Amino acid sequence: MKRIKVFIFNTIILMFTGIILRILTIYFNIYISNKIGTEMLGVFQLIMSVYLFGITLANFGINLSSTRVVAENLALNNINGTKKVAKYCLYFSLISGICASIIFYVFRNFILTNCLHSKVSEEVIYLLCLALPLISMSNAINGYFAGIRKVYKNSLAQFFEQISKIIVTAFFLNLFLPKGINYACISLIIGDLVSEIFSFIFIYILYLFEIKKDYSKKSTYIISDKNETYSKEILRISLPVAITSYIRSGLSTLKQLIIPSSLEKSGSSCANALSTYGIINGMSLPIIMFPDIFIKSFSNLLIPEFSRYFAKKDFKRAKQITLLLLFLTGVISLFITAFLFIFSTPLGLKLYNNPYSGYYIKLLAPLAFFIYVDTVVDSILRGLDAQVGVMIVNIFDLIISSTFIFFFVPKLGVNGYIISIYISEIFNFSCSIYQLYKLMHNA
Repeated sequence: MKRIKVFIFNTIILMFTGIILRILTIYFNIYISNKIGTEMLGVFQLIMSVYLFGITLANFGINLSSTRVVAENLALNNINGTKKVAKYCLYFSLISGICASIIFYVFRNFILTNCLHSKVSEEVIYLLCLALPLISMSNAINGYFAGIRKVYKNSLAQFFEQISKIIVTAFFLNLFLPKGINYACISLIIGDLVSEIFSFIFIYILYLFEIKKDYSKKSTYIISDKNETYSKEILRISLPVAITSYIRSGLSTLKQLIIPSSLEKSGSSCANALSTYGIINGMSLPIIMFPDIFIKSFSNLLIPEFSRYFAKKDFKRAKQITLLLLFLTGVISLFITAFLFIFSTPLGLKLYNNPYSGYYIKLLAPLAFFIYVDTVVDSILRGLDAQVGVMIVNIFDLIISSTFIFFFVPKLGVNGYIISIYISEIFNFSCSIYQLYKLMHNA
């Protein structure tokens, strides 16, 4: 009963803060799009695609391994072990973050020329390099708090990060926007860097207070006195996740980078291609993904919960919970899909004052069902030690969709890009459901 109460409490906290943060993000995106225009928004989306690849490099799969190993130790009442795991994950994340920054610095000219079409200067890459180690270490601590069921601390840090990001970005954007696209993008990245600094300091202080608590009386089971056991267990999870994540993120970044060029090959000018890309990825897709915050509020909590079922080999209970979750998620997703489809035009006009954004919301609305259910299925699979299978599916998904974009978007234009999104999401959903069925059937 206590575990259920904790789960419900964490879900409510995540949902409440997630809704606030997502609303703030959407209105912030509206502010940015109105301030800088759709072409510049497209350039910023390209920068964020490269940035996300750097974050993946820096994370090294530590977030998931931190959550999994901490949760498994907690299930066995090895509370002191959870602290050791957290420290090891923090060390690994610092190293991986620094390595990612070095890689970005070394290949900065390639990134600027081939990925960002020489639209921005080196200062943008320097700012990204400074942020990567902080993001990596913050994610390691986030994984620790998720594993010990104290996700409200992650929520506090995220809320603090978003507020500071909005304030700092707005200040620098008003200061530097008249100087052009480069300075506008620098302003946006400065806002992100400063918010990451504040967020890391905040969550690290919470982490220090947490590990200083004395749980020695509650720790009744010790796996091993050798610290090497923890590092091996962390690397057992993080290494395959990191390798597959690097491949997946690299393909994802490549996919995002070839979209504007493929649209340009279809007959659009560079400015129109970037503008269309900015509308779809910077306006319409965030609206489609907004309700996903309700799903993610509890799906992220499923990883430590199903990790406990996996540690205790309680697959019967895992099956029962899985069926219930899929039914509830499916019903909720259908209602959300219908709402987005019916009210797509008013949403586009009200939020962005852009009729094209509403048009693309309607085109993409049917995908909401597949996206939301797939979110829950992937979390369950990760909790049951099937994270590598999830990443492999994502890799094949990206290969297929990227190939389609490269060969068919130049012929079909923006409709080809919309079709590629459908192919991607439906393929990913189908493979994830099949993986979960096989896993449950064989358990």
